[in-house]
Amino acid sequence: MLDTQVTKASPSLLYMVKQVELVVRSRLDELVRPSGITALQYTALTVLERHDGLSAAQLARDSFVTAQSIADLVRSLEGRGLVRRERNPRNRRELLILLTDSGRELLARHAAPVRELEERMVRELTAHQTEQFRQALTKAWHALS
Repeated sequence: MLDTQVTKASPSLLYMVKQVELVVRSRLDELVRPSGITALQYTALTVLERHDGLSAAQLARDSFVTAQSIADLVRSLEGRGLVRRERNPRNRRELLILLTDSGRELLARHAAPVRELEERMVRELTAHQTEQFRQALTKAWHALS
């Protein structure tokens, strides 16, 4: 006798992480589009807000883009007056990327809507579960880094 019940395998964790990433990026794009930037540009600005004065290579790594893409991204942000570049006083060959006051203002305008997006994402979790989720994501990232 054949078993007629079909059991579906759960999606892989990699698939589920990608689903979350795609929906977060889509929602973030919707939030920042009125300011004329993309989710990737917003991410780079938040990286500079935490660690101002990074090299292009460092900014690319921390913003999850390739070294090749960061040049266009920075050029666009610089053209909008959101970042500026200046020579590294310790290594004159290196340019550092710094957040401008306009960049800080843009981030401040989006702080509440972005925080609301994050809160929406974890709305069904308790505070303890949210912290466990944060720790699990950190551990997963470290395991692959």
